[in-house]
Amino acid sequence: MAEIKKGILGGFSGKVGTVVGVNWRGKDIIRSLPKATKRVPSDLQLMQQIKFKKVIDFLQPIRPVLNAYFGSKAGLLSRYNVATSYTLGNAVDMVDDLPVIVMQRVLVSKGDLVGFLLPTIDTVGGNGFQMNWENNSGQGNAKSTDMTNLVCYCEELNSFEVFQNMVSRDVLTADIVLPTYYNGKKVNFWAFLNSQTKAMASTSIYLGEHTVV
Repeated sequence: MAEIKKGILGGFSGKVGTVVGVNWRGKDIIRSLPKATKRVPSDLQLMQQIKFKKVIDFLQPIRPVLNAYFGSKAGLLSRYNVATSYTLGNAVDMVDDLPVIVMQRVLVSKGDLVGFLLPTIDTVGGNGFQMNWENNSGQGNAKSTDMTNLVCYCEELNSFEVFQNMVSRDVLTADIVLPTYYNGKKVNFWAFLNSQTKAMASTSIYLGEHTVV
């Protein structure tokens, strides 16, 4: 793979002869066409492909959250790539020979900000939920101005709801109302905090699966 330096021809995209031109991370790149192969992937390779697609399909709807708050970039890997790698390696189990996302091992954020102290979440009726926690402002790098976030996922509907920057850490309670199509459905909840400048985030905490009343 080689980078095209801007000259009289500039960059190009698409296939030309035995090479293909692409724009990758703002750079014009040329690379040789992949060699055709008749090699049949092994069962292990096929299963890894299935696992990877399962993880990608799951994480894609919350990609903006992951790109903002999941750890740090690792070389050329984006935060979303790091989150994908983490989920693939830590939150997938095999059940009846099929990959399953293990919700309690999923992370939707990962960072060094001090997280919630004793968080809980309960239904309040009318498809509403209330999250409560204790004030740990001043513990380590925790500040009263850190903002609360909730991520909700219904496996039956394969649907996410994201509530960002709801209230500050020192408010100690946050309310959300889910759309009515969640009524009677089971929903998973994760919570995390981010600094007021959004430069730091806490590692998310799983608050369990709850049925929407």
